[in-house]
Amino acid sequence: MTRNTTGLQKKYLGVSLTLPMKLKEDMNPLLLQVFRSVVWVCSFITFLPWYFLSGAGTNLDRARRVKARSVSGRPAGPYRATNQVGGIHQKLVWSLHLGVDTLDKVMVHGATRFPERDCLGTREVLNEEDELQPNGKVFKKVILGEYQWMSYEETYQAAVCFGSGLAALGQRPQCNIAIFCETRAEWMIAAQACFIYNFPLVTLYSTLGGAAIAHGLNETEITHIITSKDLLHSRLMAILLEVPRLQHIIVVDSKPTSWPGFPRGIMVHNLVAVQELGVAVARRQPLPSDIAVIMYTSGSTGIPKGVMISHSNIIAGITGMAERIPDLDETDTYIGYLPLAHVLELSAEMVCISHGCRIGYSSPQTLADQSTKIKKGSKGDTSVLKPTLMAAVPEIMDRIYKNVMTKVEEMSSVQRTLFVLAYNYKMEQMTKGYRTPLCDSLVFRKVRSLLGGHMRVLLSGGAPLSAATQRFMNICLCCPVGQGYGLTETCGAGTISEMWDYSTGRVGAPLVCSEITLKNWEEGGYYSTDKPNPRGEIVIGGPNVTMGYYKNEVKNREDFFVDSNGQRWFCTGDIGELHPDGCLKIIDRKKDLVKLQAGEYVSLGKVEAMLKNCPFVDNICAYANSDQSYVIGFVVPNQKQLTVLAEQRGLRGSWEEICNNPDMERDVLRIITEAALSAKLERFEIPKKIRLSAEPWTPETGLVTDAFKLKRKELKSHYQDDIERMYGGK
Repeated sequence: MTRNTTGLQKKYLGVSLTLPMKLKEDMNPLLLQVFRSVVWVCSFITFLPWYFLSGAGTNLDRARRVKARSVSGRPAGPYRATNQVGGIHQKLVWSLHLGVDTLDKVMVHGATRFPERDCLGTREVLNEEDELQPNGKVFKKVILGEYQWMSYEETYQAAVCFGSGLAALGQRPQCNIAIFCETRAEWMIAAQACFIYNFPLVTLYSTLGGAAIAHGLNETEITHIITSKDLLHSRLMAILLEVPRLQHIIVVDSKPTSWPGFPRGIMVHNLVAVQELGVAVARRQPLPSDIAVIMYTSGSTGIPKGVMISHSNIIAGITGMAERIPDLDETDTYIGYLPLAHVLELSAEMVCISHGCRIGYSSPQTLADQSTKIKKGSKGDTSVLKPTLMAAVPEIMDRIYKNVMTKVEEMSSVQRTLFVLAYNYKMEQMTKGYRTPLCDSLVFRKVRSLLGGHMRVLLSGGAPLSAATQRFMNICLCCPVGQGYGLTETCGAGTISEMWDYSTGRVGAPLVCSEITLKNWEEGGYYSTDKPNPRGEIVIGGPNVTMGYYKNEVKNREDFFVDSNGQRWFCTGDIGELHPDGCLKIIDRKKDLVKLQAGEYVSLGKVEAMLKNCPFVDNICAYANSDQSYVIGFVVPNQKQLTVLAEQRGLRGSWEEICNNPDMERDVLRIITEAALSAKLERFEIPKKIRLSAEPWTPETGLVTDAFKLKRKELKSHYQDDIERMYGGK
C-alpha cells in the first residue's frame, strides 16, 4: 500500500498531478523525453494563434481585477461588486428585465419572446426491467428514448389551465398549496400555475420523513397537495390521518389510475383532469411583495423550517445569478436533476426560463451512461441532451473526480503518463490565461463526454467544493467550474465566482443583488481586523434576503434584521475571509465548531472537507464531544479501494464483513491520518478512531439532505453505540 499512496492517489489532496515514482522507474527515458517533446510542441503550436484568438491577456486582467470593494472603506464592509450598475454606492440590482417584477411575468416574458422555442423536455421510457446483481439485490434498469419537448407557449398554456383547474377545486389566491414531487417537467408547470394565480407554493423535499412532511403540511394549513403516484403510495399514504385539513390530492402522472379509498373523503385527481376542469377565471395577479414560495429547508439541524420567499426576492436572486453566466441566451440547454424543492435548482431553472433556454429533465440515477438505472449499453441523459449548463452539488462532482482518477490508475503506464503531462501542462497554461485546444481534443475529450461533451458552464453550490475537485473539473471537463455561496434564506444568492477566475477554494465576489459584511465572532477568534485578510461571520444583505421563517418569530429575531435604510440582512452562521480582490472564502461554521477537553477548537466541516479527497473515503462525518480530548469519524469507504486493500491483506467475506473488520478500520485510519497530515491538519483535528459504514449515506437513508449535506443529529443517533464504544463507554 505504500506505493499506492505515494503516487497519483496521494496527490488527490493537492491541486496538481505528478508522475508516480514507480511510473518514472517503469518508463523508458527516451519515451518519457518523447512525451515531454510532444507537450512542448503542443505549447508552441497553441501559443501563437491562441494567444491572439483566445484573449489570454483579457482573461488574465479579468481574473486579477478587484471584483468587490468595501462601500464604507472599513475592513468589515459592506462589500459590493465593482461592476455594480452605477458604481458600488448605487442601489443593489433587483430586476432582470424592465417591468418583470413577479414570477408570473417571467413565464409570460419567455412565452412572448420565444413562443416556439423548446422549454421543458422529458425522455420517453421505452422499457423497464429488473436486473439481478451478484449480491442478490435486484436493481431496476430503464431504456430511455429521445427527449420530448413542450414549447414555451405550450408550457405557459398548460400552467394557465392547471391553475384555473386548481381554482375550480377551491384553491384560493394567497392560500398555501403544497408540492411534494420529484424533479420533473410537471413540477415546473405546477409551480408556474401557482405563480400565475398567486397561490403561495409550499415546497417539501421528496425524501423527508413522515413526521417532517406532516409538520410542514400542518404548519402551512394545506388543503391541496400536488404529488406523484410513487410518492403518494410510498410517503403520503402513511401520514394522511395526521393532516386533518387535507382535502385534495393532485397526482401529476399523466396516465389515469384507479385509486384506493382515502380517509375522510379526500379526493384524488389526475393532473390532466384538473386542467380540463379549468374555466376562464379572473385571477389576482401577485404583487412583488407577495409570498411566492414557502420553502422548507432540508432539516440538517432538526425539524425543517419554512422560509418565506417573495416574488421580488426570487427575481432579485436570479438577476444576480444571471449576471455571472456569460453569454446566457436561448441557445443554451440546461439539465435539471437536483431537487426542485432546493433553492439552487429552482433559481437555476428560473434563470433559464428568463432567458429562453431549454430545460431537459433528468435524475441522479439516469444522468450519465454509467448511472445506476441506465441499462448497460444504453445512453444516459447527458449523452442524449448534450447540455451546455448544469448545476451540481460537490458530492456529485467528487464522485466524477474519483471515478475518473480510478480509471486513470487503471491505464497503461504510457496512457497514464500522457494524461498526467497533459493535465499539468493545461493547468500551467490556464494560469496564464491560455486555452489548450489540442489537449482538450486529444486527451480530455472522453472525460468531457461524461457530461455530453458540450458543457460550457458548470456551477457548484450547496456545500464547499474542494480545491482539488474544482481544479480537476476545470481542466478535464474543459469548461469553467464556478463556486457559488448562498442559502435558502437568501434565495440561494450571495456570491458566485466569475467564469474566468480559475482560483480554487473561493466562492467569488458578492452578486450585483447583494452585499456582504463580516461580523466579529469573539468565541471563534475571528475579527474583521485580522491580518492579512478580514474574517468574521458572513452577513448578507439585499433585496434577495427573504421575509423570514414561517410562524417562527423567535428565529426571525435571531437571524434577520433590518437596517436604518430599510434593507434586510441575514446572519448566516458561516465564517468567511475576504481576499484583497473582493472574493470570499468560507473557512468555518459556527455550528460546526466544537471545543475539546483541552480547549482546542475543532471545525468539523473543515476536517471533513480535507479528508473527503482521500481515495478511500466516499463520505465522512467528523464528531467530537466537548468532554473528550480527541475527534472520531464515521466513514463511508470507497468500495473498490477497500476491496483491493482487503484482498492484499488476504481478507475474504461480504462487504459488510469487510467494513466491520477491525484490521480494515486500522488500515483505513492509518491512510486517513496520512492524508490529514498531507492536508496540514493539526494533530488534534485528526480523527483518532473511525467506524466504517457499509451503508452509503443517501437522502433516502435520512442521514444526509437532498443536497447531500450531513444531518449531524441523525448521524449521531444512528451511530450512538459506536460513539460510546470509541469514547470508551463500551
